[in-house]
Amino acid sequence: MNRFKPISISLSPNVEKDDVKLALNLIIRPWLWNRTAGISELEDEFKKYLKVKHAISFNSGRSSLLAILKSLNLESKSEVILQAFTCNAASNPILWLGLQPVYADCNKENFNIDINSIKSRIGEKTKVLLTQNTFGLPVNMDEILQVTAKNNLILIEDCAHALGAEWKGQKMGTFGKAGFFSFSRDKVISSVYGGMAVTNDDELAKNLRQAQKEFGQPGIFWIFQQLLHPILLHFMILPIYNFFNAGKILLVFSQWAYILSKAVHWKEKRGQRPDYFPKALPGALAVLALHQLHKIDKFHAHRRKIFEYYADELKKTSFDLPENFQNGKQSYLRFTVKHPKAHDIIYEAWHKQNILLGDWYTTVIAPFDTKLSEMDYKKGSCKNAEYLSDVTLNLPTHINITQKDAERIVKFLANAD
Repeated sequence: MNRFKPISISLSPNVEKDDVKLALNLIIRPWLWNRTAGISELEDEFKKYLKVKHAISFNSGRSSLLAILKSLNLESKSEVILQAFTCNAASNPILWLGLQPVYADCNKENFNIDINSIKSRIGEKTKVLLTQNTFGLPVNMDEILQVTAKNNLILIEDCAHALGAEWKGQKMGTFGKAGFFSFSRDKVISSVYGGMAVTNDDELAKNLRQAQKEFGQPGIFWIFQQLLHPILLHFMILPIYNFFNAGKILLVFSQWAYILSKAVHWKEKRGQRPDYFPKALPGALAVLALHQLHKIDKFHAHRRKIFEYYADELKKTSFDLPENFQNGKQSYLRFTVKHPKAHDIIYEAWHKQNILLGDWYTTVIAPFDTKLSEMDYKKGSCKNAEYLSDVTLNLPTHINITQKDAERIVKFLANAD
């Protein structure tokens, strides 16, 4: 039995007692699961928060991206530039629509797409630039807007990590033709699964609303799985997590038996589409997401406090720390560092200290067992991204990380350095 209390970066990290209580109230009242009132309220509050004209909800960030790309009515095999050092949730919607992903390299200093690499990838078939705000670090929008305007590209902002982040006082997701957000279990706010597409373009919004209607609602059992997730983790999995690995075994069994859903389906790792994507956001999960959105300022304040503690303490070590942004406000989703022994450190932390550090991204397209050839990624084409996947690890900043947890993580890293 591991004597250390488990510290996790990904096991429903945003869930507090009031979220569990809300999930319990919803799970025993299935007649409320598909009510539209919660959906409308979430979309309205999201518009106000971002100061955009339109917000249309879906059951995930990838469903939101797919809806945006579908609504643009692009020709088959049109090229979409996106960065490597990303997740297959960004690549798959492009592939599922018969479009062509073109991977640009990223900047080693801030993990975001490199402007010179973008320029070298633009061709006659290039129609869309998809930018990513990796780990909540805002991409340089001055450079991005200049290159999209010059080359007549449609800009889509991937803000899955970046709800609340800003560039020069403007919220990320509001610069381009459209932006999208994720509410999955390890994002800034969480409803286990969920997402939002936003735009100021009336015609695009009309198409997105039509897509939302066409996609329809996910099945009742799928909704049940998501509502059960925070309840099962809070009452059963986390309390016994370090008791002879019982919690880990229960989590794996629950996913194997389809009691709980996985964050990434095995089909997605092979470029295939599970039947629950794309779908609209059900009312039950909209209620969970709205509850979390109301707590976002508290979440950000906590994340920033923990982030700054890591920055202050780890500057005494040889870990390569994230750069300090002059023009951007980040979401502080993760505190990401570089170290030549990153993979070994992640392994040691988990197996010896019960600390689950972040592995975004230990391969150029995550998760680690994603088949890169099915993502149309050619090995060696993005050398910075491949380098970063070998040396990057990230530390938790979420609301359930206490000061003592952060101190324990820092102590472990100092000894591992």
